[in-house]
Amino acid sequence: MHKKNTHSKGYNFATLISDSPQLEAFVFESKYGKNTIDFSNPKAVKCLNTALLKTHYGVAFWEFPDENLCPPIPGRVEYIHLLNDVLETSGLKKNIKILDIGTGATCIYPLLGHAVHNWDFIASEIDKNALENAKLIVNKNALNKHIELRFQDNPQQIFDGVLKSSEKITATLCNPPFYKNEAEANENNQHKLKGLGKDTQQIHRNFSGTSKELWYPGGEKAFLHNYLYQSSLLKTNCFWYTSLVSKKEHVKSMQSSLKKLGATSVQVLQMSLGNKISRVVAWTFLTEKQQQEWHL
Repeated sequence: MHKKNTHSKGYNFATLISDSPQLEAFVFESKYGKNTIDFSNPKAVKCLNTALLKTHYGVAFWEFPDENLCPPIPGRVEYIHLLNDVLETSGLKKNIKILDIGTGATCIYPLLGHAVHNWDFIASEIDKNALENAKLIVNKNALNKHIELRFQDNPQQIFDGVLKSSEKITATLCNPPFYKNEAEANENNQHKLKGLGKDTQQIHRNFSGTSKELWYPGGEKAFLHNYLYQSSLLKTNCFWYTSLVSKKEHVKSMQSSLKKLGATSVQVLQMSLGNKISRVVAWTFLTEKQQQEWHL
């Protein structure tokens, strides 16, 4: 984990329970003598992550329907820290505005990005119900001045209909749908449950998730290449475009496409969380001169 990630040394359950007493019902002592929760239980996972947000990031209200994806806070804040490293290396430290592509019902990246680095956000979403829930979270936490929510009415479009043609943003964040369809998502879920030693006939996912959150026609690769192409149409509107990339094999095809599309720099940042390894790919189309002018 990143050296600035608060969760690199695990969870202090005593502190979390003190701030969020409802968590105590899900905590038990493992065979190794350490407090933990059942990570195959969606309610336990949701309760833990709600407690983490309250204790470490000052988010007092974070409620959403059980069917929506519950984002694991340590992984989400890891992405925030990696993006901040990219921005700082480029001399981008003030007046940061980030576009969160597909913010979901939980609005998690804007909440964390503002809490940790005081960034401002535009957050887009294709699901009206999810967007309404995100608005409720933003309102309840009095973050309206820092997080602006925008509806994307065309699932095939990422920027058109969300960003104005003259609008400039510092960077984008994106957590793409991983799967091609429901069958692939369920197969992956069964694999996870088997790894946790649980009943593989369960149909629930420990972090939940709706169809719009989990799958996209053609899967992660199709989404990413659509994203790359559309970013190339707005070369000077954004300094750094970024995305989580779950499957390592997609990175080479992204690098090849970005070269053809005219990217001037591409970075691949490794992200390790427990046994899971993923990566963040960042790219820019700005020339050195344009990068210098950005600071003026």
